[in-house]
Amino acid sequence: MKKYLFIFKSEVMTSLQYVFDIVSRFVSYLLIVFIFVNLWNYIYSDPAEIINGYTMSQMMWYLIITELIWFTVGSRSLTKIVSEDIKTGSIVYKLNKPYDYINYIISSHLGSIVLKLIMFAIFGASVGFIFIGSFPPLSIPMILIFILSTILALLVNTVFSIIIALFSFYVEDSSPLHWVYSKFILVLGTFFPVEYFPAVIAEILKFSPIVAVSYGPARLFVSFSYDLAWKVLLAQVIYLAIAYLIARLIYKKGVKKLNVNGG
Repeated sequence: MKKYLFIFKSEVMTSLQYVFDIVSRFVSYLLIVFIFVNLWNYIYSDPAEIINGYTMSQMMWYLIITELIWFTVGSRSLTKIVSEDIKTGSIVYKLNKPYDYINYIISSHLGSIVLKLIMFAIFGASVGFIFIGSFPPLSIPMILIFILSTILALLVNTVFSIIIALFSFYVEDSSPLHWVYSKFILVLGTFFPVEYFPAVIAEILKFSPIVAVSYGPARLFVSFSYDLAWKVLLAQVIYLAIAYLIARLIYKKGVKKLNVNGG
């Protein structure tokens, strides 16, 4: 455990050298928020109006939180790193290292995004307050649960991205798989909450990974309830456990395939 904590700390220190890069990415985040804020201003004729269970301010905060999670996790870059390790064969040199490759990637990636999470949270909160003028009514225990849910969302998203990249053991290019995954998350849980979809689809989505990676934390932030909190946290833990086991299985079979083919 200490070696993975060391890897995490090392990546945190490295990320401090790229603060300007994080700030520059905030421009894209701000642009998306600006576009959708204007969209919701157009759709809601009255700020107090409720559409599909959301007021205008709740919809704005929902988007700010889901985009915060998506921009922070950097799933595309993570998928590319693991895919390149596999395609170039450099993963072979890491098999003999005194650490587990999957745990190493998770620790390294989390360390590389922790500063981004803090900075984007500050930026996002500032932008939200400027556009909306107030924060949702949350107590300290509620905020702590929301933070825990956000961290779990990043973890689940990280492991999902690793799973996609590990398919590079079997296909030449896993980027199309990541494209499908990213569009699934963005359209069905990031830009719009599940309540905005037809009832049948919404019920299915409430049991999908959408809850674990985007919808759950955002919904807790805009409309917190302890009943919802336990459901979201439970779903996140279950999806994290299942995803981690799948990642290990694919990795184990992939390494065996490398050994059979001579490395």
